[in-house]
Amino acid sequence: MVLGSGGASPIEDNQLQDCAGVMDGGGDTCEAVMKEPQNGPSENHAPAAKEGEPGFEMTAGAVNIPHSGATSFSLRKLWAFTGPGFLMSIAYLDPGNIESDLQSGAIAEYRLLWVLMWCTVMGLVLQLLAARLGSVTGYHLAQVCYREYPPVPRIALWIMIEIAIIGSDIQEVVGSAVAINLLSNNKIPIYAGCLITGVDTFTFLFLESAGLRKLEALFGALITTMGGAFLYMYIVVAPDQGEILKGMWFPWCEGCQLPAIQQAVGIVGAVIMPHNIYLHSALVLTRKVDHKDKVEVRESNKYYSIESAIALFISFLINLFVVAVFAAAFYPSENATLLTAGQLIHDNYGNAMKIIWGIGLLAAGQSSTMTGTYAGQFAMEGFLGIRWSKWKRVLLTRSIAMVPTLLVAVFAGKALDELNSIINIIQSIQLPFALLPILYFTSQERLMGEFKNSSFTKFIVWCLAVLIMGVNFYLVFAELND
Repeated sequence: MVLGSGGASPIEDNQLQDCAGVMDGGGDTCEAVMKEPQNGPSENHAPAAKEGEPGFEMTAGAVNIPHSGATSFSLRKLWAFTGPGFLMSIAYLDPGNIESDLQSGAIAEYRLLWVLMWCTVMGLVLQLLAARLGSVTGYHLAQVCYREYPPVPRIALWIMIEIAIIGSDIQEVVGSAVAINLLSNNKIPIYAGCLITGVDTFTFLFLESAGLRKLEALFGALITTMGGAFLYMYIVVAPDQGEILKGMWFPWCEGCQLPAIQQAVGIVGAVIMPHNIYLHSALVLTRKVDHKDKVEVRESNKYYSIESAIALFISFLINLFVVAVFAAAFYPSENATLLTAGQLIHDNYGNAMKIIWGIGLLAAGQSSTMTGTYAGQFAMEGFLGIRWSKWKRVLLTRSIAMVPTLLVAVFAGKALDELNSIINIIQSIQLPFALLPILYFTSQERLMGEFKNSSFTKFIVWCLAVLIMGVNFYLVFAELND
């Protein structure tokens, strides 16, 4: 439920108003109104996640929050809230981001690190809005869209988000396939790696039976694997620390040509993913929070903010490692891609470094493909009120993603990089379909109560939204012209 004035949710407020209008008709009528919320435009409301109710693969309220009388910071509570932010951060570490990182370093050396840093900060602001929507209302973004929008725009939104998810899934399949190819010393071709990746995702789904916290620990292990692999490469290559700091804090790109400028724009498109906003708003519902208790909601917002900031800081460091390695080792080069990076590393640093690179890339692909599956299921359940078993959802998404990927891998393997560019264009087009709803809903007092965006926050986030969408549309036109 959503917090509103006097501790009641806006949905409850609407029900009370409807009851007042029919009170003369008898208590039975009022009771019927109270049972069926009238907040949305449709008679059939997508069910909200309820405590203990098995949803897709995660149970609402599955993780209990330790209660203590103290209102100060508690490490125990932070640990209980830790999980959703790290799962969300995986989208910042998917193969599309890794390729953007290596190209940024190879094309512009360290001079675009400030773009990466501020994109991560902008992403954090948007993710905090998504987390706040979920923790305040008890509904994730797709469910709120179900209640607020008529069927036609709602279904259109769902289609756009599904396209974004499938596009991201293609990048994850390609990244995992390239990693498998590297780790097998080219004995497993790219197309076979695509098939292996298409199957092994089902294995990950069965790990959910071990429990949500163990599933979150698995993703934490994958992030640690990525971080460890890329940190090792960072230490071996030993990039110039002074140049790294300069690239982070001096916002210009001296001497940059058109490819570097386009790469800067591409970083924005790679970092801020539309489906990730929907995902994060749903993941926070796994914590047991009384959404009608303002103190609990305020506390959950605080801990989600801390956890998300830590998670995205770690993701930024991992991305920085990749940028710095390729800046130090391969600048200037416009030929560094996911397909060629392994060979470049092998030729300059030997087979062991290539294997370490492959392990990091495989961890990136495998972790992000799972969170993409979750995002797709939450979107389908929220927008349409349809619940599929998880294996059906994976089968549908992965089958659609595999067709173009396999065709390109079999008949034009070197064109996989062009496929990645096309996907970046698609993702850029889809971004407004996540940005605009989250900015609008979190600014509505009837939905958010006292937790709505302040006037200053609205000004900042709308400026960010215009900037992000403008940069993304520039990327679209630049890629199309190329």
